[in-house]
Amino acid sequence: MTLTGNTFSFSWEVSLMRWLQAHFGPEGIYVLSFFSVFGEELMLILILGFVYCGYSKRLGKTVGLSVLMGLVWNPMIKNIFLRRRPYFDHDGIEILRVVEPGADIYDISAQGYSFPSGHSTNAMSVYGSLAAGTRKKWLAVLAAALPLLVGVSRVVVGAHYPTDVLAGWLIGVAAIVVIPWLQSRVRNTALLYGILLATAIPGFFYCKSADYFTGVGLLIGFMGGSLLEEKYVKFDNTKSPLRVALRLLGGVALYFLLNKLLKLPFSKEFLDGGSLSALMVRSARYAVIAFLEFGVYPVGFRYTARIGAGKNSAAIQG
Repeated sequence: MTLTGNTFSFSWEVSLMRWLQAHFGPEGIYVLSFFSVFGEELMLILILGFVYCGYSKRLGKTVGLSVLMGLVWNPMIKNIFLRRRPYFDHDGIEILRVVEPGADIYDISAQGYSFPSGHSTNAMSVYGSLAAGTRKKWLAVLAAALPLLVGVSRVVVGAHYPTDVLAGWLIGVAAIVVIPWLQSRVRNTALLYGILLATAIPGFFYCKSADYFTGVGLLIGFMGGSLLEEKYVKFDNTKSPLRVALRLLGGVALYFLLNKLLKLPFSKEFLDGGSLSALMVRSARYAVIAFLEFGVYPVGFRYTARIGAGKNSAAIQG
């Protein structure tokens, strides 16, 4: 399946991007590009895993829903506007940090659409929901600073227009406002999940990019896994740093292991082909991963309950 996309921008955006790349210099751009990490997959996995498995299961579910709804809503909007990335169409704008390093930088099916910025949505939803859920001042500072730095980094590296970043932030804000509001009014978890999933379903009828199908798969798996955990597993959070670290490391290792294993039955050509069947397989793969991570993997926590236990370690209910 070949994706093309549309070209549209404000003249000030292009001028600003050219000016930034010309005046920041290699060192400045390198430093700023680093902040893109705070809106990428691995960082989201680490933060969500730490909060859900260690700090507070209840907060982890709120943060998880905020992040995952952002991961779904963002590409749903992307697939309406189909905006090409700035470096595709404007001389003087270079791409200094690609989305998919192993692919052709002009392959839009691999590098994705530009509007809105997924990194900006991710950063706003994860750090904003953490700050809102804990009400800690230092997290509130991070929730303001990190999305700003992530957004600026995406502009400076040539991956997004400034309006992409602004729209990404707005989606993140929507997620961190809507999710707690619904949780406070819809007490039945299954019904809550059904309402949220209903907002994601329309994308199946028009979305053609892999990021949407990844997000929907993760969302379905997370919902199913958390329902299983809530009814049958009921693990406790822990204050033991060692146990938190073991849970987190085990979860990250399981994530990447499952991601590899579930690709084995399919050829790389099929998985990268962009056909509807390949995209559905992608959704199913991520749904299985998230279900096992959030619903089944916590069963093992009871077997490590004594590790790191002591006078300074006590379980707390999530």
